[in-house]
Amino acid sequence: MSDNIVVLSGAGMSADSGLKTFRDEDGLWEGHDVMEVASPIGFSKNPDLVLDFYNQRRRQLKEVKPNDGHIAIAQLEEHFKVTVITQNVDDLHERAGSSDVIHLHGELLRARSIAKPTLTMPWKEDLVMGQTAEDGYQLRPDIVWFGEEVPLLPMAAEITSKAGVLIVIGTSLQVYPAAGLIHYASENITKYYVDPNPSIDKNYCANLEIINMRSAIGVPILVRDLIQKGL
Repeated sequence: MSDNIVVLSGAGMSADSGLKTFRDEDGLWEGHDVMEVASPIGFSKNPDLVLDFYNQRRRQLKEVKPNDGHIAIAQLEEHFKVTVITQNVDDLHERAGSSDVIHLHGELLRARSIAKPTLTMPWKEDLVMGQTAEDGYQLRPDIVWFGEEVPLLPMAAEITSKAGVLIVIGTSLQVYPAAGLIHYASENITKYYVDPNPSIDKNYCANLEIINMRSAIGVPILVRDLIQKGL
């Protein structure tokens, strides 16, 4: 069996650091319909609103720090090869010390040309209309919006298929295509699902163990156990 660990993390991972999950129970995101602030159509209709929305998220990111779950995942690298595949757009995994992080849905601290998705650059401050990329086109957040392809999905699927252990943290496993990644893992490997309100049971897939805890509590316990057992 491969000794590499693949971690799939979702909004619940960042929630323990104080970042709100993607949608509140009323289906709104910070008071907005998600299609207003997270879709190409929303951006074309009201770009100032969309840019301001992400400016606020970027400022909020500066006020939070990695939680014990992030730190524990980073510590796994001292013992195993670890790849983190995250649905989150924050940089908390990196700030905790994880060195191999794939952001399926983009990165809040990067911007890209509206004309060329691969033309990206670091961006830590507010972004406003009139600020352009090298190609002269307007910059937008480097975020995968609703209705857009997830370009890193094939890479993430291949990495997941080679995992020796799979750890799924703080995701509902309801938002596709990212939710489908768990099914790329071998049936023979152990899979751990850490979530305080698990949306699935142990029969969801082969060799699944559910840890009914918040990520900041459950992940450090799991990591200590994996290090002691040596997988």
